[in-house]
Amino acid sequence: MNSISQSLSTAFALIASNDVQLWSIVARSLWVSAWASLLASVLGVVFGAWLAVSHFAGRGLVLLILNTLLSLPAVVVGLLVYLLLSRSGPLGELGWLFSVKAMVLAQTILVLPVVMALIRQLIEDADKQRGEQLQSLGAPRLFRALLHVWDERIAVLMVLIAAFGRAIAEVGTVMVVGGNIDGFTRVMTTSIALETSKGDLPLALGLGIMLMAVVLLLNTVLAGLRWLIARQGGQS
Repeated sequence: MNSISQSLSTAFALIASNDVQLWSIVARSLWVSAWASLLASVLGVVFGAWLAVSHFAGRGLVLLILNTLLSLPAVVVGLLVYLLLSRSGPLGELGWLFSVKAMVLAQTILVLPVVMALIRQLIEDADKQRGEQLQSLGAPRLFRALLHVWDERIAVLMVLIAAFGRAIAEVGTVMVVGGNIDGFTRVMTTSIALETSKGDLPLALGLGIMLMAVVLLLNTVLAGLRWLIARQGGQS
């Protein structure tokens, strides 16, 4: 018990003293997840909204594949990206393997199906409610989809925040393609796993506290957005 309390005390001391190693890992984690979430959000919103209002042969198969990708293990995504970026892979000439760029790419691929699936469902539900009216006014499908995105912007923002939470809490993908290199590709989740195995509990606990703080902040924002949606629904 004394060992745990001492480790916690040291962990808080590391946070309060602006420990360079700890805060550099935190900053790198936020940077990687932010870029991955941004790329996945742009692609996911556009293609998810388009998929919601489009009708074509094989759409059911596309939805089946998309929903299957939601359950794809993170380490499998890491393995696929590793094969793409390895020297013998089709993208090996880029030299991205074991770099931050590889981590951003892997997290983008991991988060993209989540954004696409949730946006598709959100816009499809909105189109069932207001789509016929817009269609009667001659609104093209893409314009209709983008209009739904704007009308449901708070719910869309909730999806994007949830996507960021998915990205920053992930460990398997970035460890496979990033290599967990000290000072270069080490992020909060991979560092916690490594430092715990090494027995360096203060640093692991410090990073765990910071990760929990980020997740708590995200959930607080989500709760606020849910309250805002409920309030707007009550006033309408």
